[in-house]
Amino acid sequence: MTLMNRRHWLQQTSAASLPLFLAENVFTAESKPHPALPVAAIVTEYTPNSHADVLVGKILEGFQQQGGPGPALKLAGLYTDQVPERDMSRALSRKYGFPITNSIEEAITLGTKQVQVAGVLSVGEHGVYPFTPVTKQHMYPRKQFFDEITATFKKYGKSVPVYNDKHLGYRWQDAKAMVDTSRKMGFPLMAGSSLPVAWRHPNLTLPENCEIESVLTIGRGNFEAHGFHALEAQQCLIEHRQGTTGVAAVETAQGKQIWAAEQAGKWNREMLQAALDVIPNVAKGKWEEILKDDSAFYFLEHQDGLQSTVAMVNRLGRHYAVAVKLKGENKPRATWIKLELDPPFGHFAYLLKAIEHMIHTSQPAYPVERTLLTTGILDTVMHSLAEGGKRIETPQLAIDYAAVQWPYANQKS
Repeated sequence: MTLMNRRHWLQQTSAASLPLFLAENVFTAESKPHPALPVAAIVTEYTPNSHADVLVGKILEGFQQQGGPGPALKLAGLYTDQVPERDMSRALSRKYGFPITNSIEEAITLGTKQVQVAGVLSVGEHGVYPFTPVTKQHMYPRKQFFDEITATFKKYGKSVPVYNDKHLGYRWQDAKAMVDTSRKMGFPLMAGSSLPVAWRHPNLTLPENCEIESVLTIGRGNFEAHGFHALEAQQCLIEHRQGTTGVAAVETAQGKQIWAAEQAGKWNREMLQAALDVIPNVAKGKWEEILKDDSAFYFLEHQDGLQSTVAMVNRLGRHYAVAVKLKGENKPRATWIKLELDPPFGHFAYLLKAIEHMIHTSQPAYPVERTLLTTGILDTVMHSLAEGGKRIETPQLAIDYAAVQWPYANQKS
């Protein structure tokens, strides 16, 4: 961990004074506090425990959302696309004095004729939105939000860093257009899951330019919404390997197809067991019962020849884990990606630290190309599932990028 990264990681407090979920990190303050920079938040809805709540709420009320230390950011304006019965935003606006605006442009300009914020958080997660009819992908308005944000930048001649929560969009075309626009306009863009910055038990980082023989990641939940988290957890580890990072083809399996895929050598139980072994209190049972129709396996053929598997196994509990077999090692290395599954959902605090870093430095904490790749993989996965597990080649996912060493929650320096 470099001195510069340490300085951006904690600006205001010593580790001893941080909430418990941050105190276990070894980073310490080494510079003067940064001023709190104004940000706009563009959200689908702001309800208890929504992504808007666990991200924007930490800007308003500190990392534990009970007062105390928080990021060096302040909420200048909020736009909510939907206002359900459980909406929290109106009460928070009265309490903290930030405006709720009628448009995305107004949230960024605060009703003036210039951009008034240092960054924008676009949180297109949760809310009542339609699904695509065939692939059942949730049509959150992330691209629409992005287009209105960038239209405001163009109108007033100024761009600022943008964070897009989770995958860039439900369609590959949207994701590619968003990244292309950010490059053309010259503003920093970040996106992605909170899993790459969550706790890893045991600690696991892969050596730079390592050679990987096999990878298997365990996920759970909805094949799209949670499958994205599993893909990001895997990608943030294997992106440090030797060779290109792109993906050449995607295939999926459900039900009996899972067993046929095992017979065909597309996955093996040693790797699955290695991932299971690091998960505490994991559900037990016969494989035939565990891997029923509510499970799905994603098989990725990477451009450098690596074959990886994401096993969405919904009878194992609420867990994610990654197992990696390195060349020359007898046993796989594995780690459990630990999440805080109750408020304040502390893994989002680490995600917010990465966002804060980008807004203060104009340098993304990690490359948006990672999420461009995982978004494209996920879109292809959903099409493969809808077509009975069809193998789909992905020449558009020849995405190569340089990995960075941004810290996760319990990483040792």
